[in-house]
Amino acid sequence: MLRTSKAIRLGIHPRTLYALRDAGDIEQVGRGLYRLSTAPPLSSPDLIPIALRIPRAVVCLISALAHHRLTTQVPHSVDIALPSHAQIPKIDGVPFRVFWYPEPSFSAGVDVIKVDNVPVQIYSPEKTIADCFKYRNKIGLDVAMEALRTYRERKRKPDFQALMKFAQINRVQRVMHPYLEAVL
Repeated sequence: MLRTSKAIRLGIHPRTLYALRDAGDIEQVGRGLYRLSTAPPLSSPDLIPIALRIPRAVVCLISALAHHRLTTQVPHSVDIALPSHAQIPKIDGVPFRVFWYPEPSFSAGVDVIKVDNVPVQIYSPEKTIADCFKYRNKIGLDVAMEALRTYRERKRKPDFQALMKFAQINRVQRVMHPYLEAVL
């Protein structure tokens, strides 16, 4: 992956970059992002441009559930979390939804994974479940319940402490507690 700004710093003139694109040697992945056309296809073509264009973004909610295989929902856009009052850069060709998180909740439970050698920030499964309960009016309580049930079935030893810690950070412990007792 090569950004236009990095190419310019390396001494590559923008006209040379565009000539390589027009010749088919490189392909444009997103606005200002290029990669070799001979490289293998991207495993997640929506996450890469977001991770490179919005480095502070954290993959959350349905997109994180899909990554952790905790839902049957198919994400139609990439759900990302940004700190409150952050600006959203434009990303062409990648549908995404932004959720603004207050600071204690934004920085809690962030994992960094590698997708096609690009670091992508994503919330842990426990933090994602707590977030689903927090945003249950936007994504649906059924999605949160399905994630909680699937988490319990897939985890040999579900981490009740972590779920309650993130529920407390998100201030949804009273909402989540009855469901946790019923499922776990």
